[in-house]
Amino acid sequence: MLIVMAGLPAAGKSSVAERLGRVLPAAVVSVDPVEAAMWRAGVDRGQPTGLAAYLVAESVADGLLSLGQSVIIDAVNAVEAARAQWRVLAERHSTPVAFIEVVCSDRRVHRRRLESRSRGIVGFGELGWEAVEQRRAEYEPWTRQRLVLDSVTDLDSNVTTAQEYLAAAALPAPSQGARTAEPAGGGGGAEALTEDF
Repeated sequence: MLIVMAGLPAAGKSSVAERLGRVLPAAVVSVDPVEAAMWRAGVDRGQPTGLAAYLVAESVADGLLSLGQSVIIDAVNAVEAARAQWRVLAERHSTPVAFIEVVCSDRRVHRRRLESRSRGIVGFGELGWEAVEQRRAEYEPWTRQRLVLDSVTDLDSNVTTAQEYLAAAALPAPSQGARTAEPAGGGGGAEALTEDF
């Protein structure tokens, strides 16, 4: 299976991706370290290294899928062109693809996480809050089904919800939309199905 994470920087998608990578198991291919490696190799930052990093990640995922391994893509995937890239890759391998978007419904918590995080990616400086807000403004609406997890909910609960969703995603889906895992206290952890067109 190809599992594609999405969400703004510091929303919590990498934490979900890494935990899923361990429990499934599946290889996690993260775009940010790839881009940082390009910079360390001397590729000018003025070049379209962001796009190139997505293409490198696609190539790595292509090889892993060819070996019959499941892959998790860890990237913002803010635009439809990026999301379509992963659907085409999955079609090429005749394998199911599932999208998981991670959001943080509390902007104060989101900002605090961003300003305190240090991922240890050599040469990759952390973004400021203004850059995250700019990406939020550029984030394109979803047109296909995906699971939405709110990182205000504890990680264990979100990973369990993701595992259940991925098990179902291997089967034909009767409808399109977004299945949303509500944060604790916002419906007692219940899940809701919302249409997104």
